[in-house]
Amino acid sequence: MASRKSTDQPPEKKRKTNEYTLYYWPGVPGRGEHVRLAFEFAGVLYKDIGEPAQITRLTQVSHTAHPPHFAPPALALPSGKLLSQTSNILNLIAPRLGLAGALGSLLAPRSQRVGKAWEEFGEDKERELTDEERVDAEEERAVVNQLVLTALDLNNEAHDTHHPIAVSLYYEDQKEAALAYSASFRAERIPKFLKHFNAVLTSNPKTKNSGAGQTFLVGARTTTADLVLFQVLDGLIYAFPKRMNKLRKDDAYDAVFALHESLRDGPALKGYLDSDRRRPYGMGIFRHYEELDGED
Repeated sequence: MASRKSTDQPPEKKRKTNEYTLYYWPGVPGRGEHVRLAFEFAGVLYKDIGEPAQITRLTQVSHTAHPPHFAPPALALPSGKLLSQTSNILNLIAPRLGLAGALGSLLAPRSQRVGKAWEEFGEDKERELTDEERVDAEEERAVVNQLVLTALDLNNEAHDTHHPIAVSLYYEDQKEAALAYSASFRAERIPKFLKHFNAVLTSNPKTKNSGAGQTFLVGARTTTADLVLFQVLDGLIYAFPKRMNKLRKDDAYDAVFALHESLRDGPALKGYLDSDRRRPYGMGIFRHYEELDGED
């Protein structure tokens, strides 16, 4: 479970610790949710700081070590260093949490391998990579990150449905553009992304002939790519319930919706998803405006 302890200590002054600390705007899932889901799935404790004054300091040269950060999410590492950018954070912590694939996860030093996901590795948890395996491991982690980036592209396009002109304008100031953008997003962009991810899932050589009904984007275990896709799908179901319900009835996307349901109902995330630590949708990236939704 995540700790919500707060601190008045500037993030750049944090000393070495065994904890991770996530900095993200309070009250909304946003892009920070992708990082939260990785820690929650892995069962690794982390602090979650949502104090605007603390977050603002991350962007100021006078208050942070080099380099300053453009925007949250930012993650303070056990070393005391800070990282920002969602995919960048996930690319670093995925091996440490056992979420970068069977070989990709072994890129993490043994001392940094933590979390429940490592239980699936059995004796391999203590194994070191050979030089030959390291090449394959780096490529596997890169494939995971590739799929994370693609899912985040969809995430960003979903945000732009209600803010297609400028994030500094209110939705009501760009409603006409939002209606046009959303119509195209529903009709063209959502199906295109879902078709791609369905193809990734159904063509995965590690699972397509397993007969077990469980599919993964990479290999035969959950990675950060699966978790990011889950979060984007979950947000789309909230923001565009009519459109997503119609797409769910199309068997061309069965594997995508099966992935969402398996993670939603699985034991690793269910406790978190049902708790008050799971931020509600409504502001931020995924917002439901009835006029922007439709079956087509």
